[in-house]
Amino acid sequence: MAFIQLLDMHSSNVDEIRKLVADYEQATEGKRTVRRSIECQDRNDPHRRIIIVFFDSYEDAMVNSQLPETEQLAARTAELLDQPPKFVDLDVLEDRTE
Repeated sequence: MAFIQLLDMHSSNVDEIRKLVADYEQATEGKRTVRRSIECQDRNDPHRRIIIVFFDSYEDAMVNSQLPETEQLAARTAELLDQPPKFVDLDVLEDRTE
């Protein structure tokens, strides 16, 4: 079953976070199990981002989560946030494209 994780974060250091993510993506090429990700900006609050991360399964998400690079990214990103991030874990029950 496909799995999606939503990350809701607020930061005035978005450029630094994007740099960390770019470095992470380079360091984990061929290892990470993320299938797709979408970064969204809150139209009413430019410092709020919602990141939507797609995985083939919950198990794949856990493999990705346990990568040392993922743990390091999470720790370094947390230092740049204005408040703790919020996560929502979702099992995909149905996926339609119309």
